[in-house]
Amino acid sequence: MSTPAPAQPALDLTANSIAITRAICDVPSVSGDETRLADLVVEALAGAAHLELIRDGDTVVARTNLGRERRVVIAGHLDTVPINANLPTRFETIDGQQYLWGRGTVDMKAGVAVQLKLALELVDPVVDLTWMWYDHEEVSAELNGLGRLARHRPELFAGDFAILGEPSNARVEGGCNGNLRVELRAYGRRAHSARSWVGENAIHKLAPALDRLAAYEAATVEVDGLEYREGLNAVGVTGGVAGNVIPDEAMLHVNYRFAPSRSVAEAIELVRGLFPEYELTVVDEAEGARPGLDDPLAQQFVRAVGGEARPKYGWTDVARFSALGIPAVNFGPGDPLKAHADDERVPTDQILSCERALRAWLTGGA
Repeated sequence: MSTPAPAQPALDLTANSIAITRAICDVPSVSGDETRLADLVVEALAGAAHLELIRDGDTVVARTNLGRERRVVIAGHLDTVPINANLPTRFETIDGQQYLWGRGTVDMKAGVAVQLKLALELVDPVVDLTWMWYDHEEVSAELNGLGRLARHRPELFAGDFAILGEPSNARVEGGCNGNLRVELRAYGRRAHSARSWVGENAIHKLAPALDRLAAYEAATVEVDGLEYREGLNAVGVTGGVAGNVIPDEAMLHVNYRFAPSRSVAEAIELVRGLFPEYELTVVDEAEGARPGLDDPLAQQFVRAVGGEARPKYGWTDVARFSALGIPAVNFGPGDPLKAHADDERVPTDQILSCERALRAWLTGGA
């Protein structure tokens, strides 16, 4: 008779935000396995009389209905990329700086922990708040829990300003690059490798595309005062039949991160123009988001948390809010360069500083 797995301890949202970060990171929630963490979030907030709780799959929404003049949406994803011997979490000290090490600490459970604590404690904010914690962010866009929620409950996205808790070194990062993934296919003719001149090698036909990618100089594009650095790269190659067969088909997987001044259609046209001789299949696409920093509420937020806004190079769900006409920024603890890394780790002082800044702005103290 097997022994049942021990029950997961309840989330204590009265603890400090560092402890909450550690607790939710130690609940594995790789994309597709977010149910247990979503359950814990619902249980932790169920007794909060000031919050209306709504659940859609493994996406949890908590919102105030105080009749404020303006509403702010604050969101974060519950899922992570796969674990690679980097759980459970632990504390590290490097050059006098304390870090919390482990999968999800940067991307983006530290940001979620801050949001959960504030969602419970802020019973009288100066704006109405809609908190969203969602599933399936780290996989293809069609699975994204925020996208699913927008289809099922679009009215929940009503708001004047949105904040994504994506890692930004506790500074505001405006907008985001768009994302395009395509497959380029080359075709040849099979033959025995001992008589290769009889066939046509499809893998060899990818060489011009690889040469073009290696020589390509990606642009830096200014959009509304922020400079977005683009990237065009090969991210995968497949082909081959057997060790003694000339392959008749090969595929090159290409990723294009494009500035938010371009549309997806324009990005696809650019890539088609670079590789006209190949069959091109789009496998994933996501529009970027302009910075949205001309809105007075966005400007007020930037002033309140300090520093100058920077561009977000990676795609984030600010694009979903931008498409709905809602200005949105990224603001969360953690260095984006450590997102998805095996040594993923967040400075603990950034968790606390993000909490202080958000708390002050949402209560009118900033």
